[in-house]
Amino acid sequence: MPSNAETAFELFKADVGKDEGTGDWLEITQEMINAFADVTHDHQFIHVDPEAAKATPFGGTIAHGFLTLSMLTKLVGSVPQGDPARFAGIAMGVNYGFDKVRFVAPVPSGSRIRVSTTLANAVLKGNNIDITRTCTVTVEGGDKPALVADWITRVVYS
Repeated sequence: MPSNAETAFELFKADVGKDEGTGDWLEITQEMINAFADVTHDHQFIHVDPEAAKATPFGGTIAHGFLTLSMLTKLVGSVPQGDPARFAGIAMGVNYGFDKVRFVAPVPSGSRIRVSTTLANAVLKGNNIDITRTCTVTVEGGDKPALVADWITRVVYS
């Protein structure tokens, strides 16, 4: 009888290369940007000084790239997760890392972002599956993505 991880792996493997969907919009407010600046001690004026940022090519403040990256957990949480059988017997999931991260376009303060994901890979490692998703974050009304990242999540099965 196959283990929970082996059963789930077959289901994930069947979906590799498929788009998983698009999540909900999330507004990135100046308050969020300021709070992130405080936590990370990154107070560069393009993030926290609306008056000075008006003179930049961005025309106003923009979110930190790492703020946008950190919002993937929230953003991906609103993307449909596919066959629930893939998660039968799950003990936990943890961030494993990224294979690639690119900050392609700015995220202006007050704009809305959302993510689309594609299941890029699944690797069985004992009772774990390393799932790689290509996450593309777009800004509402933007002409190119703000962020493209290959995010690896390790799913641990009992």
